[in-house]
Amino acid sequence: MQNSVTSAGAQVVLAVIPIVGIVIGGIIIFFYLLWHHHEIKLQIRTGGYKPAKFDLKTFSLLVGLLLTGTGFVLTLFFLLMAGLGYALLGGVIPLMLGLCMLVFYKVNPDFRNTNAD
Repeated sequence: MQNSVTSAGAQVVLAVIPIVGIVIGGIIIFFYLLWHHHEIKLQIRTGGYKPAKFDLKTFSLLVGLLLTGTGFVLTLFFLLMAGLGYALLGGVIPLMLGLCMLVFYKVNPDFRNTNAD
C-alpha cells in the first residue's frame, strides 16, 4: 500500500478555496441587496412602489406540510437506522415544527375569514 502525502502547497490551496468561495459569495449577496435597496428607494421616490403582499395563510400551510412530511421521513429513517437516541432529533424537530405550523394554520382566527381581498 502506498502512503500518499500531500505537499504543503496543496494543503494551503485546499484550505484557501472554501474561504475564497465564502468571501465571493458574501460579496455577491451584499451587492445584490445593495442594488435591490437602491431600486426600491428610487421606486418610492417616483411613486411607483407597491409593497409585496405576503400570504401568511398559504405560507403556513405549505411550510407545515413540507416540514411534517420531511420530519416524518427523517424520523422513520433515523429510528430504523440508529434506534432511539439523539440522532432521532434530526427528524423529530422538523416533524414537530411542521405539526405546529399546521396547528397554527387551523387555529389562527385571522384565517377564518374566507372573503378574498
